[in-house]
Amino acid sequence: MFQEPHRDCDKCPRLRSFLLGLRETHPDYYNAPVPSFGDPEPELLIVGLAPGMHGANRTGRPFTGDWAGDLLYAALEKHNFSKGQYGASIDDGLTLNKAMITNAVRCLPPQNKPVGAEAAACRPFLTDQIASLNSLKVILTLGKISHDNTVRALGLRLKDYPFGHHKVYEIQGDRRIYSSYHCSRYNTNTRRLTEEMFFEVFADIRKFLSL
Repeated sequence: MFQEPHRDCDKCPRLRSFLLGLRETHPDYYNAPVPSFGDPEPELLIVGLAPGMHGANRTGRPFTGDWAGDLLYAALEKHNFSKGQYGASIDDGLTLNKAMITNAVRCLPPQNKPVGAEAAACRPFLTDQIASLNSLKVILTLGKISHDNTVRALGLRLKDYPFGHHKVYEIQGDRRIYSSYHCSRYNTNTRRLTEEMFFEVFADIRKFLSL
């Protein structure tokens, strides 16, 4: 099984300092590297960018407690990748079916913007995770930063796998990368990403997996 960053990971001094400060100002928040969530034998791995301040960094579960999570978990429910009712908290009883969610950067970055060195420092966790999941058939990347970090984690060249919404690439035999615009409030408010566009990506993944 792959390893997650420990609670007091210090690979990224800026992020470590930021989280220590938040433990003082928001002591009821998780304020630590957020572990992956989902089926231990997934066919689908969803890779986001980083925890949100009042979402995953508060609750300790990826995409839980903010707008992006509302849309992502709705997509998972609609396409039968989840069981139970999403309640925006870690005690809502929700489980994932053949799916797992993680982030390219496991700690909350200031202004939700990790720098390149932080993404690189966290990348070995993603590389190890992908390599350890023998059941994995699809990686869904949410946003360009997530996509680029995933391509690098796989040891592939970015120029051969450029980001684009609903692009699909075959990798490592029968595995695929699907990419999507990030399901952020900004992207949905500006209509860069609509619910229909997002759900279409999941429908295609479901069809590929024949689930």
